[in-house]
Amino acid sequence: MITLYTSPTPNGWKASIALEEMGLPYEVEAIDLAKGDQKKPDYLKINPNGRIPAIVDHDEGDLAVFESGAILIYLAEKTGKLMPTDVAGRSRVIQWLMFQMGGIGPMMGQANIFYRYAEEKIPFAISRYQNESRRLFEVLDGQLASHEYLAGDYSIADIANWSWVRTHKWSGVSTEGLANLERWLAAIADRPAAQKGIAVPYDISAKLKEDAKADDFVKQARTMVTR
Repeated sequence: MITLYTSPTPNGWKASIALEEMGLPYEVEAIDLAKGDQKKPDYLKINPNGRIPAIVDHDEGDLAVFESGAILIYLAEKTGKLMPTDVAGRSRVIQWLMFQMGGIGPMMGQANIFYRYAEEKIPFAISRYQNESRRLFEVLDGQLASHEYLAGDYSIADIANWSWVRTHKWSGVSTEGLANLERWLAAIADRPAAQKGIAVPYDISAKLKEDAKADDFVKQARTMVTR
């Protein structure tokens, strides 16, 4: 059994979608970021960085794993699913996983902060991160022009990137003109495991709509990003 410590964020969805796709039994501990659960001493023993997600694998001596990319690799290696075992195939998956970890996630995350959460709107910062996010989307679109999925077969790389890109409207970034990317977004959205995973620990789909700029969700998120 695995315990997943998570919140309804793109990084959290990576872990829950992977667990659903792999068919691993798990239980969920919801972390309330607004209340600072991620900074409590008991949780910091699991994730010293005070972020989500984290897992504890009780079948492996209560092994704790933090950082979403590390969790995806751990689960893929544990199950032998969603990542090839040959050197070249494994490398391709990890490359596109790192593309998300080092590019898509940080750029969209900063776009969210300056476009959605910051009380002072700084046009230069907003355009900087939105434009870079769009550039990265174009890289994905180019790869998907000749590949059904990013690294060949559906993999943890797709889970990682999709979990972020699906929220592009929240970051104020358009996918217009990126037909390959939109095809890929829709294909993964149709997967039952993805649908289940994005509802963990609870469903916030309605709050991610474009017109949600001034609701309580934004106010709560503003509290979270200042912690």
